[in-house]
Amino acid sequence: MQGAEYVSHDAVGLAELVARGEVTPAELEAAAREAARAVNPRINAVVETWPTDDRPAPGSAPLAGVPFLIKDIGVAMAGRRMELGSRLAEGNVAGADSFLMRRFRRAGLVTFGRTATPEMAYSNTTEPVLYGATRNPWDLARSAGGSSGGAGAAVAAGVVPIAHATDAAGSIRIPAACNGLFGLKPTRGRVSMGPGFDEVFNGLAVQGSVSRTVRDSAVLLDQIRGPEPGDPYYAPEPSRPYAEEVTRHPGALRIGVLTHAWGGHRTTAPVADALSRTVRLLESLGHQVEEAEVDLGVDWEEFLLASARQWTANLAASIDELAAAFGRPVDSSTLEPPILAGYHYGQRVSGAQFVTALEARNRVARSLARSFDAYDVLLTPTLPELPVPLGTHAEGAEAPPITVGYRGGGTPAMSVPLTADAGTGLPVGMQFAAGYGLEGRLFRLAGQLEQASPWSGRTPAVWAGDHPGR
Repeated sequence: MQGAEYVSHDAVGLAELVARGEVTPAELEAAAREAARAVNPRINAVVETWPTDDRPAPGSAPLAGVPFLIKDIGVAMAGRRMELGSRLAEGNVAGADSFLMRRFRRAGLVTFGRTATPEMAYSNTTEPVLYGATRNPWDLARSAGGSSGGAGAAVAAGVVPIAHATDAAGSIRIPAACNGLFGLKPTRGRVSMGPGFDEVFNGLAVQGSVSRTVRDSAVLLDQIRGPEPGDPYYAPEPSRPYAEEVTRHPGALRIGVLTHAWGGHRTTAPVADALSRTVRLLESLGHQVEEAEVDLGVDWEEFLLASARQWTANLAASIDELAAAFGRPVDSSTLEPPILAGYHYGQRVSGAQFVTALEARNRVARSLARSFDAYDVLLTPTLPELPVPLGTHAEGAEAPPITVGYRGGGTPAMSVPLTADAGTGLPVGMQFAAGYGLEGRLFRLAGQLEQASPWSGRTPAVWAGDHPGR
């Protein structure tokens, strides 16, 4: 299978070719590896590949034979490295599959490598010291987002049609927006974190994917959803498979629009223009759209302080565990300056301060939940600006993204690549959020939007289809 043919199909389409016997899993894997060899030297999204020995039988699973990449954090694959983008964890090898990895295997995915993440996944851009910066396939001077930036760049460039991603503060949605992809953050408890963790960041983090089509994300979520024994959270079962929701009409939705990020960070002109175009599209589809005011439940300074305490206390505990496991010092030889600073801050967070931070998170969750009494869906830009130049956040001084609010409530939210900036051609993502457990509503809306304003024809400057296999 040549490069142009390989990238012309999404994951479901590739699996259908395999099931019909038109291509073998080995041929698909060879095409994916060729795509990686062609584009990865320019984007630096895939940090490692390995031989595979678990190719599934054609048609044995919904995604049987589809090449796949996992993020360098959040999922353990037996015998393979998971280094968290950090020198502190360099060389770390997983002893066993996590629950999620087992489900990836059962879905029929052929995992042949891992993608870049910023150190400890603590950034909106993927520029770790360990492996270097991941570059945006649309503009190599710009960020691919974070923390699933490697996944986003690899999918956007055509290496694989879908890749594993995680999200605690926007780490699925931000790379989706930066790279012109679809990315949905599931409801808290939808996908198991076990067995190594009962929860990550006190329930803020979730597992998912980024993909070029809506149906790929829906099919994969169908395969990985559901609790495992001992999980601390449980999301209600959907009424039907998400793959079916994509083709169902969403009905006329009440959609509330937030034009600016919480905390006063202003939306730039290109993004504001994209939001206006999105509102017109939604209205043309019969949805009721109006400007909304959504109360976070706490003032912005309290939100930032609670977030800092919660995140850095978790960070400090993780770093201490890693340092003890590898016998390495916790200093500038093993950690980047923002992470080291966060570690020292987290060490000073008291138990009482940590509990107070969790109480603030609860007020945010309750307040956001009430917003969905008035609206079926909330709409914001995923990011207030276009993908930033690499190095913009080199010292960690990045503005909190619009995406952070929905983490506290555990509600699902998605970034949809509906538009592109007329001046630069860079993609602009639009974020839609729904109430707890309502991924189905988002998939129905996403399917409608994909039909009304398709994005599959837009490809970045670095695209595997331009590099046929030889």
